[in-house]
Amino acid sequence: MNILLLGSGGREHTLAWKLNQSPKLSRLFVAPGNAGTAKIATNLPLNINDFQAVKDAVISHNINMIVVGPEDPLVKGIHDFFLSDNDLKNIPVIGPEKKAATLEGSKEFAKQFMMRHKIPTASYQSFTAEMLQEGFNFLGTLKPPYVLKADGLAGGKGVVILDDLDEARAELSRMLLDSKFGEASTTVVIEEFLSGIELSCFVLTDGVNFKILPTAKDYKRIGEGDTGLNTGGMGAISPVPFAEGAFMEKVKERIILPTIKGLQKDKIPYKGFIFIGLIKVGEDPYVIEYNVRLGDPETEVILPRIKNDLVEVFDAVAHGELNKIDLEVDRRSAVTVMTVSGGYPGAYTKGKEISGLEKIEDSLVFHAGSTISNGKTVTNGGRVLALTSFGNDFRKALDKSYQNVQKIDFEGMYYRKDLGFDL
Repeated sequence: MNILLLGSGGREHTLAWKLNQSPKLSRLFVAPGNAGTAKIATNLPLNINDFQAVKDAVISHNINMIVVGPEDPLVKGIHDFFLSDNDLKNIPVIGPEKKAATLEGSKEFAKQFMMRHKIPTASYQSFTAEMLQEGFNFLGTLKPPYVLKADGLAGGKGVVILDDLDEARAELSRMLLDSKFGEASTTVVIEEFLSGIELSCFVLTDGVNFKILPTAKDYKRIGEGDTGLNTGGMGAISPVPFAEGAFMEKVKERIILPTIKGLQKDKIPYKGFIFIGLIKVGEDPYVIEYNVRLGDPETEVILPRIKNDLVEVFDAVAHGELNKIDLEVDRRSAVTVMTVSGGYPGAYTKGKEISGLEKIEDSLVFHAGSTISNGKTVTNGGRVLALTSFGNDFRKALDKSYQNVQKIDFEGMYYRKDLGFDL
């Protein structure tokens, strides 16, 4: 089977690494890929939102399956594009259709879905520029901190949490009137703040059957002790020590099952991953958000723990036979530490040579923002490399990743040294 994987980050390198282990795989193509995928697959210099270019690649390379890594092509309807094209309609796409992808593409759509299907989440209201005064009034009814979310896709940076009411009102103005997040903040969702500890739950579904994947906890803030600006993720731990037994049974009964049944009830077909951002409040789970793909850097700790042949699993998703798969999970903990460019998540420079990769022992290296330039591996993004290690508990795994991350170097390199501090 020839597979085309769309994306260029650490999630995609991890997916490529896992797919590459399958005896069912003939050739693997990644578009556009990075320096890591270049070593194990054929990178194609494509714009993944140019669906005609994707179609041309599918036909010229005799692709039998397409796996979509990031959310953008899904929200823009790549799955629907394949279904409506006579040359492509029989090629399975792992990733939901456009309407289902709106669960990530619109915070308001997701909130309405949760309310409709009685899925526990924070209470909320949505506002547009014409409703600015109503937004100000609603903020006045809430207790701080105040949570403001751009309705659309904002690259993981569209959520603002503020303690001061005047600041929250000023931020609402910036989002709605000054288009702080562009089109993404045409509508802003304001919701009550939930106090607790966050984690990520991942489900793979063929639309009827589903498998619950390992849980993970990622660390979004740039600074230690969870301070500073939000990033795409500075590291992740799997499994989450407090997410087991009775708590996970609540997650399954109150959130996962109503989500799958809700999609069926609303006649929204879904083939792919559902990423459920959760918060544990006391002993109860609440949904913060849905994403319609795997998370990054959570993928770097989830997939290495799954023992199954991923091509076989995706084939079962495509044919509605996920019930025939018995998911096997490594009982050990996995931890990934993300190295980032100096200045990230603000301005940073690219093209810094990465050294020391050949010295890594007993850890997996997944490339996120890297490329090959003049035969050398250089930085090409804010988040550069993820180092994943196994251990009998997360602390042992973390120690191994930290030992190995010290062998790597590029100018301005930074990583958080306190992952797991809250566990």
